[in-house]
Amino acid sequence: MASDVRTGSDPGPGGRDIRHLPKAHLHLHFTGSMRPATLLELADKHGVHLPEALTSGEPPKLRATDERGWFRFQRLYDAARSCLRTPEDIHRLVREAAQEDAADGSGWLEIQVDPTSYAPRLGGLIPTMEIILDAVRTASRDTGVGMAVVVAANRMKHPLDARTLARLAVRYADQGVVGFGLSNDERRGLARDFDRAFAIARDGGLLAAPHGGELAGPASVRDCLDDLGAQRIGHGVRAAEDPRLVRRLAESGVTCEVCPASNVALGVYDKPQDVPLRLLYDAGVPMALGADDPLLFGSRLAAQYELARDVHGFTDQELAELARQSVRASRAPDEVRERMLGGIDAWAR
Repeated sequence: MASDVRTGSDPGPGGRDIRHLPKAHLHLHFTGSMRPATLLELADKHGVHLPEALTSGEPPKLRATDERGWFRFQRLYDAARSCLRTPEDIHRLVREAAQEDAADGSGWLEIQVDPTSYAPRLGGLIPTMEIILDAVRTASRDTGVGMAVVVAANRMKHPLDARTLARLAVRYADQGVVGFGLSNDERRGLARDFDRAFAIARDGGLLAAPHGGELAGPASVRDCLDDLGAQRIGHGVRAAEDPRLVRRLAESGVTCEVCPASNVALGVYDKPQDVPLRLLYDAGVPMALGADDPLLFGSRLAAQYELARDVHGFTDQELAELARQSVRASRAPDEVRERMLGGIDAWAR
C-alpha cells in the first residue's frame, strides 16, 4: 500500500505539508504500530522465526474478506506480537510509535491494546497494564506527543474475558486509559454478547469504541450503536452502504475511525478511490483518519491524509476539517485540544 500514496514528505503541487497539520491519531493497534526494522531486531534478539511475509521488506499481500485470508492476517500479527517479550521491548515499541506520530504531525495518540496477549510473558494482566502505561507516560514526555490507551477485548474470546478487561480498564481510568474497544473478526459472534463489558466500561467513565463496519456491513455498525453504546466506531466505512445509517451517524456525531490504506490492503475495497471518504464527509459523518497497523499495511498517519488529498480530492481546508474532527473525537485534555485546534487553524491560514 505504501506505493499508492505519498509518505507525507512531499506537500504536492500547491498543497501544504501534511506533516505540519496537527492531528489526533485514534486508531492504531499496539503490535501493528511497530517499525519493520524493530520487528526484525526483536525477532533476532529473542530467537523468533518470522514468516517470510514479515521479513521481505515489503508489506505482505493480504486479503481478509474470506476466512482463510483473515486467518493469515491474524497469524502474521500473532507472529509479530510474539517478539514483544520484555518491558524494554514494550517501551521501545511505544517510544517509536510516538516518534513516528510526531513526525507525521500527531499531537495526540490513543493506542489500542489487548493486554491479555502480552500478560503471559510480563507477569500477568496488572503488571502488563502498568508496564504499558509507564511506557506511554515516558514516550509522551520524551516526544511531546500526548498519549493514552484504549483497552480492547477480543471478540473471538468469551464475553466473560471482556468483562475482566473492562474492569481492568476502569481501574486505570485515571492513569491513562481512556477507552474500551472490541477488535478481531467482527463477522464472528454477536456484539450484544459483549454488552455487559461495555456497560462496565461506560459506567467507569471510559469511551466505547468497538470495531464495526469493516469486514461486515452496515448491520455491524448498527449493532455497535444499539448494543454497545458506541461513541466512536473503529472503521465504520461500510455504513456508507445504508443512507439511513449514514444520516444517523451524522446526526448523532459518532465518529468513524477510518483507515483507508488498511481497507484496501485487506480487500474491503479494491482500490483506494473506492473507500467512501468523500461520501461520508459530504454527509457530515465525523471521521478520524488512522493507520490501523502500519507494520502490515505499509503506511502511517500522514499517508492517510495524502490519500484523501490525492485520490479523493480533499482540499487543504477539508483536510484541516478532518484534523479538527479527529481532535474533537479524542479524549485529549482540554488544553491539548485547544492547542491543537489553534495549530490546525494556523496551518489552514
